[in-house]
Amino acid sequence: MSGVAAGGRGGAACDHGRVTRIVAGVAGGRRLQVPPRGTRPTSDRVREALFSSLEALIDLDGARVLDLYAGSGALGFEALSRGAVSAVFVESDKRAADVLRANARALGLPGATVVNRSAESAVADPADQPCDVVFADPPYAVTDEQLGLVLDGLVRHGWFADGALAIVERAARSPEPIWPGALESLRSKRYGDTALYWAEYRGALG
Repeated sequence: MSGVAAGGRGGAACDHGRVTRIVAGVAGGRRLQVPPRGTRPTSDRVREALFSSLEALIDLDGARVLDLYAGSGALGFEALSRGAVSAVFVESDKRAADVLRANARALGLPGATVVNRSAESAVADPADQPCDVVFADPPYAVTDEQLGLVLDGLVRHGWFADGALAIVERAARSPEPIWPGALESLRSKRYGDTALYWAEYRGALG
């Protein structure tokens, strides 16, 4: 998969009235700009709970992260702040991708790569390196079937390292994702109108 390291030039259209923050780590407290519309960054409360659970399961130091439907990049940048060695941010909207690059430059965290493609297209390519954590926070318009195809592509094209975790954020009214056979459901948790679904990669089947 081809991508662009997050050091490109040019301005980014963002909504200066909408910001979110890194919760903890070396960039804790730093602000992230939010794209002007069409994104709903994971709330600080949900992100804090997510990473508390995540760090109880794996060591983020040196981890490789994939952030699908990245929006502002709040999840991937949080992982980088807490020690991840790399994060690939996949975002189909060009303006949102520009904001991602601007956030990466402002934070100065190494290891960020922004890919301006759809999630479906990105995971159809073989992974350059398998990931230890995959975040997916799809827009409401993404159907359960479309999300299932993305998860299947991740498995088929080598995006998961052994024991990797997949964490999907959906509206609480949405059903649990359709996990491919190589992903074993671990847990789910609701936070108001948001639900997090967790699965662990147990290796290719057959």
